[in-house]
Amino acid sequence: MPFKINIGNKEKTWKIEKDAGALVGCSVGDKFKGEDLGKEFEGYEFEIRGGTDFAGLPLDKNAEGVGLKRILLKKGWGMKDSRKGVRIRKTVRGKVIWEKVMQINVAVVKYGAKKLEEIFPDQNKPKEKKKEPEKK
Repeated sequence: MPFKINIGNKEKTWKIEKDAGALVGCSVGDKFKGEDLGKEFEGYEFEIRGGTDFAGLPLDKNAEGVGLKRILLKKGWGMKDSRKGVRIRKTVRGKVIWEKVMQINVAVVKYGAKKLEEIFPDQNKPKEKKKEPEKK
């Protein structure tokens, strides 16, 4: 099953779907070479910043392994209580990437020879404005 990979830099996030088996076993915070995603990313270096599993649960960098963990959070995912000092127990997934992970968020650490705009020409187009229906 292919991963949905979000490649982020300061300007934009680029989205691809790749069957990147080389990332299985890596953890949140690990760095990997761009060649693991494909030839077009030669010279790039990426860092895994996070992701979600098949149920939409986020990967947490402090939870070991691949299993579900119940951790106590002060801020972050799904925190809607604005009272000061409130902590809520949330379910998260461990930090290791495995087959059931659906989305992986990566950040560019080192750029290659080819720009991301050249690699993703279809995502580089400006968004089209919706036409409003004519009023009579």
